[in-house]
Amino acid sequence: MARYTGPQTKIARKFGEAIFGDDKAFEKRNYPPGQHGMAKKRGKKSEYAVQLMEKQKAKYTYGILEKQFRNLFEKAAASKGVTGEILLQLCEARLDNVVYRMGIAPSRRAARQIVSHRHITVNGEVVNIPSYHLKAGDKVAVREKSKSVEAIERSLANSNHVYEWITWNNDTKEGTFVSVPQRLQIPENIKEQLIVELYNK
Repeated sequence: MARYTGPQTKIARKFGEAIFGDDKAFEKRNYPPGQHGMAKKRGKKSEYAVQLMEKQKAKYTYGILEKQFRNLFEKAAASKGVTGEILLQLCEARLDNVVYRMGIAPSRRAARQIVSHRHITVNGEVVNIPSYHLKAGDKVAVREKSKSVEAIERSLANSNHVYEWITWNNDTKEGTFVSVPQRLQIPENIKEQLIVELYNK
């Protein structure tokens, strides 16, 4: 399946924030790309443009393509509760995202690769589908044969993020997706209501 594999800093500059994580290149040039990037007078965006930008930011942040993202929105819209919040919760419950949150990978892009290469198990079974949807209580672990993979060890050594809805044991390299995170527990700077308004037009 096609994935965006181009320069991440350029995309981050488009949204004005380091959506892919720490980025030294972004810190040096945190203005929009292009010859008019530093211009102070930029035309006011239309309501549609603002909503579209927010959707694109969410898609790039989680590394999800349009069709997949639309399917997640429809699933969220059909569920009881606040559609925008449920949409983000569905994104957070993806296996690649949880692998990233647990510190097994330094980015979601790297997490997708780790999952695809069969380094991860869910409840003891190897799962190589990055979009696999986790349920509360699911055990996520590094496969026994993969525990000495240098990239995984390096990422875990540098990881210092702690999330209330995830547990992680660095000795056994196993964690638990304890519960679906509440909106306040999701650190991403995404205005999900704008996405809902866009899709509801």
